[in-house]
Amino acid sequence: MPAIDIVDASGTKSGTRDLPSAIFEAPVNVPLMHQVVVAAMAGRRAGTHKVKTRGEVRGGGVKPWRQKGTGRARQGSIRAPQWTGGGIVHGPVVRTHNQRINKKMVKGALRSALSDAVTSGKLIALTELAFDEPKTKQAVEMLTALECDGRVLLVLDKPTDGGAAEKSFRNLQQVRIAYAGGIGTYDVLLADRIVITADALDALEGSTDGTTEAKPAEAPAKNEAEPTAAAEDTAEDTEEGDDA
Repeated sequence: MPAIDIVDASGTKSGTRDLPSAIFEAPVNVPLMHQVVVAAMAGRRAGTHKVKTRGEVRGGGVKPWRQKGTGRARQGSIRAPQWTGGGIVHGPVVRTHNQRINKKMVKGALRSALSDAVTSGKLIALTELAFDEPKTKQAVEMLTALECDGRVLLVLDKPTDGGAAEKSFRNLQQVRIAYAGGIGTYDVLLADRIVITADALDALEGSTDGTTEAKPAEAPAKNEAEPTAAAEDTAEDTEEGDDA
């Protein structure tokens, strides 16, 4: 079971924490991570690329010259693809670039990325992240104390009250803020250093290990106060038999 040092905002070690092997010591599957990252990047594409075909370009409704007798090649429209200003053949159209990736693949790729982060030593566990008010200067001092250079991924368990922590880091171009429930494989691989709080580690372990079981649906309670239609018919037949 891998272990990691817990440090405070000043970079002082305050303890050690064991990390679950199922998440932070999983086999690193590079092809799986590549497939998930490619799908994530493809999903960000708007897909609004479009060119006009010969039927969509304005003009060209009249035959430029007669079919025979001119000595030139026959032409039917000045908006044909071989003409300058004509339509485009086999050009891009509006479509979606989404690729289908199931949840098991997404979780497996995230485990591989987190395991690689622990092995490479770019994961930093923080006791807590407390900001009374938005202060970018305080955020820079914390990153300097933690020796965070390059791209930094800051992982929180949930949005902070008032957003003081998020506002303190959002002016820093090299820092990206993510939450434990929405962290992605691409974010982990892109970052040079990953700063994650202890609460975010707890939330990440619960959302990634897949041990949560769905509760069985409760059977609807029977309403005994209202008689069924079949019971009413039986009661009426009994009364008629007694009268006879």
